[in-house]
Amino acid sequence: MAGQIPDLNAEARTGTGKGAARQARRDGFVPGVVYGGEADPQAIQIPFNVLLKKLKDGRFLSTLFNLKVEGQEDVRVICRGVQRDIIKDLPTHIDLLRLRRTSKINLFIHVDFENEEAAPGIKKGGVLTIVRPEVELNVTAGDIPERLVVDLTGKDIGDTITISQIDLPEGAKPTIDRDFVIANLSAPSGLRSAGEDEDGEGEGEEAAAEE
Repeated sequence: MAGQIPDLNAEARTGTGKGAARQARRDGFVPGVVYGGEADPQAIQIPFNVLLKKLKDGRFLSTLFNLKVEGQEDVRVICRGVQRDIIKDLPTHIDLLRLRRTSKINLFIHVDFENEEAAPGIKKGGVLTIVRPEVELNVTAGDIPERLVVDLTGKDIGDTITISQIDLPEGAKPTIDRDFVIANLSAPSGLRSAGEDEDGEGEGEEAAAEE
């Protein structure tokens, strides 16, 4: 099931060239261009504050957007470059690539954990440590999963959950070519401390006996 693709609202920009780009910036916009997808490049402009917020939210360069321009059909795009002011480090231009539903792209997908009540390790007070709350996958634009699901049923203290244990959508694959860790289930800190204390006492007793 494809996830909800966030909207990116823009306006068509009538002029092109440096003069038109400067005017867009004076008017509070960031100029840009949309290209690819077997269509002519289109000049656009995005409100500066809107773009800046999305950049600060993170993952902008690996997020698929639904580009909305008034009077035109929505199109799926992904950012392929943001030019910034070399002094202020603020966006001055943006390049967006149109995608077909069959296009392959890299995106970060959120990981959810289910059935904690069916995990013996959690019932014993174990701690679930999430190593990767998101996983970067190479996916088809038309079949982007809303999330990845980790089933904790039967998981006990000491168990490690890796990417190979997660059912991925057909055609999707991780961008990292190894079986990396998603999460692990460890003993509660109280039990770990008790175990360490016991080990320490044992070592002390043995040392005393040797003396």
